Amino acid sequence: MEVKGCRSEVEVFRGSPVETVSRRDSASLQTSSPRSIPLTGRTAHSIPTKREFRASSAPLIPNPFPELCSPTHSPVLTGSLGGRDLPSNSSTHVLRVFGDATHSRSLLVTSGTTAHDVCNLLAQKAHCTDEESWALIEHNSSLGLERCLEDHELVLQVQSSWPVESDTKLIFRKNYAKYEFFKKPVLFFPEHMISDSADVTKGTTSSELVQNMVKSGSCPEIQGFLHVREGGKKSWKKLYFVLRRSGLYFSNKGQSKEPRHLQFIGDLEDLNVFTVFNGRKQYGAPGEHVFCIKASKDRFRCQDLKLMCADSEQSRTCWITAFRLFKKREALRHSLPSGGHSSQLSAVHRVQPWFHGGVSRTEAQRLLEEQGQVDGMFLIRDSQLHAQCFVLSLCYKLKTKHYLVIPLEEGDKQYYTMDDGVTLFTDLLQLVEFHQINRGILPVCLKHPCTCIAL
Repeated sequence: MEVKGCRSEVEVFRGSPVETVSRRDSASLQTSSPRSIPLTGRTAHSIPTKREFRASSAPLIPNPFPELCSPTHSPVLTGSLGGRDLPSNSSTHVLRVFGDATHSRSLLVTSGTTAHDVCNLLAQKAHCTDEESWALIEHNSSLGLERCLEDHELVLQVQSSWPVESDTKLIFRKNYAKYEFFKKPVLFFPEHMISDSADVTKGTTSSELVQNMVKSGSCPEIQGFLHVREGGKKSWKKLYFVLRRSGLYFSNKGQSKEPRHLQFIGDLEDLNVFTVFNGRKQYGAPGEHVFCIKASKDRFRCQDLKLMCADSEQSRTCWITAFRLFKKREALRHSLPSGGHSSQLSAVHRVQPWFHGGVSRTEAQRLLEEQGQVDGMFLIRDSQLHAQCFVLSLCYKLKTKHYLVIPLEEGDKQYYTMDDGVTLFTDLLQLVEFHQINRGILPVCLKHPCTCIAL
């Protein structure tokens, strides 16, 4: 960890005052990740308008496929929401986040605050230079569970599922594996665990299936044997599982995937996946590589858990990564406004900090110059010359280059491309996330979103 100054990772939590993080509380898309602005005092600033909200953020990477407490003598209320209903307005609540077993920090958050917002604020307070590798971990020591919250998840919504006296907590710590899948995706999916699905062409190799998943959003099926134990039971049995866009299934007849043999377990939108530590000792698992799925709204109780044990760490990582990727795409799909496909595409990018609407070419260049014009700084704007098109404005070697983003229809679906259809993206968000890791036709990866913030 690179830290400016002399304070350590732990010291940032010791004796810290309550911080305030404010976020626009609306029904808009929750997959955007604007950086929270540290505020002074103990009340939140008024929430900026849509045009004003242009916060910088750590790189957004799809992901698919990462509580706050008050100081010991603080008068601020601590503890979880205890299952109470989430507020419908933008009133603030105290959230407790731990840096280690004893030190923590309290933040005032709204119902619209995401895990990414909290990580950004805490990373800023710790003067961290590599903010994207920090994560918010949901940890339950009594059940031996933990998971990395996705960037778009609402922290108060997560906390609302905790029982009143739960020992569940949020931990702020490094998680270098959070986005590792997008750097080396093939390593995460063993060939024998991937099969063709309706989204891809039959006969495609496993490597090509994974690349399709990263580039164009198509998701191959994940399949394989797992030992499973229902909540409240002690015995384990080995079953064949299949993970698809439509949900998780198991076969009641060997490895058959015929519809009459597949039994539905749960919709991905409603399930969270947790890593289980000490699974052999605590749950009598047949191996060490244990994970579990739990309905998002269920309490943390043993009877609500569906425990699973893989044969290897690679297999467990594959299942957990696949759950994260499928769930992220479902969250994106359900958070977009109803209507035609084109209206959904138009919504996803407009809440991103790098999108500047109808600014002119000259204005775009001025904004990039004002913010340093370093390699990889970028913004996306509406094209003023071509209807339905966009322009990616990118800094490289102290010059601004402009790339036309063209909508392209294939069948009944619409995509975006910058290379005449060689690489297709379902929306601008996916285009940006891909080019934050892969240069493609660009001279440099996208690194620094050009943003405008109204304080």
